[in-house]
Parts: sequence; structure tokens; C-alpha cells
Amino acid sequence: MLIKQKHLEGIMSGDITLAFRKWKKTSVKKGSVLPTSIGVVKITDITEIDLAQINDEEAKQAGYDSSQALISELEKTINGVVYKIQLSYHRPDTLTDPRQKVQVTDEELAELKDKLLKLDKFSNQGKWTTKVLKAIQENPKLPAAELAPKVNKEKEWLKLNVRKLKSLGLTISHEPGYTLSPLGEYVLTTIPEKTKTA
Repeated sequence: MLIKQKHLEGIMSGDITLAFRKWKKTSVKKGSVLPTSIGVVKITDITEIDLAQINDEEAKQAGYDSSQALISELEKTINGVVYKIQLSYHRPDTLTDPRQKVQVTDEELAELKDKLLKLDKFSNQGKWTTKVLKAIQENPKLPAAELAPKVNKEKEWLKLNVRKLKSLGLTISHEPGYTLSPLGEYVLTTIPEKTKTA
């Protein structure tokens, strides 16, 4: 279950206590915990509902201005069941979330670099990982559509592959754009300058 950064911040502050999703199959259940950029979020309840049941108060608890704004967002997904999800900030996750690390051991660094090399090796578009990391560092929170041309790629290609960097704990998604995580910043400092522009 993906949650937008602005909604995560609302969950952390307590302003957001609900989420609504339209799924063919549920990806969470009551009691699930989700590691996120703000820490661990807990699913306290999940129920099936009809779109017509969503009122303005619940929409605001989910971070939307009105029920119509929320319903319009949900209607972008053609098929599926609508779920009302109650959630809350659970605890920090600095021990298990690699993005919060500022430094890593030599072994962890070597493993990360090996994973980056494999992403480059198995890409049909050549080496890209360090180039994308550098572009994100130089253009924080730049929308994907504007960032993609800076690395000579299409927007959808960029979004797909930044997710791979995010899964390694190297980037953080925002609305809009991306930034490097503390771990991403550190890893980039260990990469030779000539490699970043190759």
C-alpha cells in the first residue's frame, strides 16, 4: 500500500486517520504494519464501503478537501472494491529503514554498490543508476516529467526505475519529485566523480 508523502506527514501529526483505496484485491489487513519514510504506520481497521457512503468529514480525515475530491480520485481506478482504512502512526523505524542511515559498514556499502551494478548490467538502456541519483541530488523535488529529460529518459521509465532505487533505501518520494535519502547521499559520495556522468 503506497501512501503519498503529504498524507504520511498528516498521519504522523495525527491530522490524517483514514485512507480510502479501490482495489481488486486487498494489499493490507487489520493489524498490518507498513514501513514508510516517516516510520511504521499501523492499519487498525479495514472495511468495504460504497462510494456514496463517503462524507466530507471522512474525506478530510483522509487528507482531501471534500468527499467529491476523494471520490474523483477513487474513480480513476475503473475496477475494484472501495475500502475504508483506519490507520495511525505506530513508531519510528530508524533501526530497520535503511534510508535513515547516514553511514553503512564496508560490507553493506559493497552490497549496495553490487546491487547498483546489477541494475545497470541488466538494463537495456545502459548504465543509469548513478546518473539518476546525481540528477535527483541536483534537482530535489523536481517533477518526474521535468527530471526525466535531464537523464535523457521518458517519464514512465524514470518513475519505474526510481522505485528500484527507493527499494534500496537510496531515494525518498515526494509530491512532486524525489530527494536522496541520507543513505543515498552517503553512497553517492563514495562513487568516483567520473562515474556519475558516464
